[in-house]
Amino acid sequence: MKLHPIIAAMRRQYAGAILIALQIALTLAIVCNAMFIIAQRVSRIDRPTGLQEDGLYWVTQQWVLPAADDPTKKTAQLDAMQVEDMAALRRIPGVTSVASVNTLPLLNSSRDGGVALEPNQASPLARTVYYYGDENMLSTLGAHLVEGREFTSGDVLHEAAQASHTPSVVIITKELAKSVFGESSALGKSIYLDGSSSPSRIVGIIDRLQVSTTHSWADTFTYHSTLVPVRLSDDSSTYAVRTTPQALDKAIRATASTLYGVSSARVIAEDGIRSYAAIREDAYRADMGMAILMASVCAILLAVTAAGIVGLTSFWVAQRGRQIGIRRALGARKIDIFQHFHLENLFISSVGAVVGIVVAFALNAWLIEHYEMRRIPIVFVLLASLLVVATGQFAVFVPARRASKITPMAAMSNRTN
Repeated sequence: MKLHPIIAAMRRQYAGAILIALQIALTLAIVCNAMFIIAQRVSRIDRPTGLQEDGLYWVTQQWVLPAADDPTKKTAQLDAMQVEDMAALRRIPGVTSVASVNTLPLLNSSRDGGVALEPNQASPLARTVYYYGDENMLSTLGAHLVEGREFTSGDVLHEAAQASHTPSVVIITKELAKSVFGESSALGKSIYLDGSSSPSRIVGIIDRLQVSTTHSWADTFTYHSTLVPVRLSDDSSTYAVRTTPQALDKAIRATASTLYGVSSARVIAEDGIRSYAAIREDAYRADMGMAILMASVCAILLAVTAAGIVGLTSFWVAQRGRQIGIRRALGARKIDIFQHFHLENLFISSVGAVVGIVVAFALNAWLIEHYEMRRIPIVFVLLASLLVVATGQFAVFVPARRASKITPMAAMSNRTN
């Protein structure tokens, strides 16, 4: 079918065609940027933490103790109470491992620092987030050791949380090792943390462990984690507990009573005991909400655009009933009439898509400037263009089919079936 008859038919009703083309352009511009936002949010949610998440839960509490005159004695007391707590937690049926850990991935509570290869180096080679814990930290978290060894009880120190920690040994992630040492092995080599003059020897390398924050400031070093063998003593204490997956819920319910049975000098908040699944849900609630919101916006815009196309095409069918009947009388087949309206809509949609692509990149540039959004890949623009054009073709199906059923007799009497 030639394009000239289609353009000639639209000349008499160009206002509606222009409005639909502009609606398609606006829809495309918003949909492709919304699709990119959805993809970014889903990518964040799907990032592996490096933990074995099934059967893992988190305990945080606040000690209620009288003020101590001797900080050293208080640190020793707090450490002894932590050790007693962990021993009690291990006795809960189904619990397989317990560790004192300062934080977990997705908790948004972190200590970060810099890694260097020279003592007192002002500019670190890489940024890192620290995980402080004891010899049970790796087995409890379920992180996969690819080189070296885990911490031993002889490696672990117990210090006040406010102290400056310069460990003699550390375990780092494979990605951090590559960032600092390139392709050469990091095992057994020394690094300097936070401009320290004392080296820390790398005794193990784990495959992956996401940093504890989900905020965008850590996006450039998502898996640069350093495990430090220090059991922190503070007015609050935190434990990671691993159970068999079947025993998780029962163990969580038994935890508060178990700890209060050891000592009542503590406060455990309502959300102080959480499964890791709940931590993940809380961490990514905003991302999930944004993805759902953007998907809803896309669906509404596509539905409104489809409704506009249906309305305009139905109006054109009613206006052109006589011409359609004459074409049928001159030998046009039903499929010819059907294809005419589809090609007409395809032409309008294509023009709208071209304008929409320009608007989409302009909108993306504005979002980059004001909301730190990344530059949209061309694949999202192409996918959105295909989606919008396909929506238009789907929307025009019913009016085009109705037009194809107009008979010469119906046209002569100025009515349609």
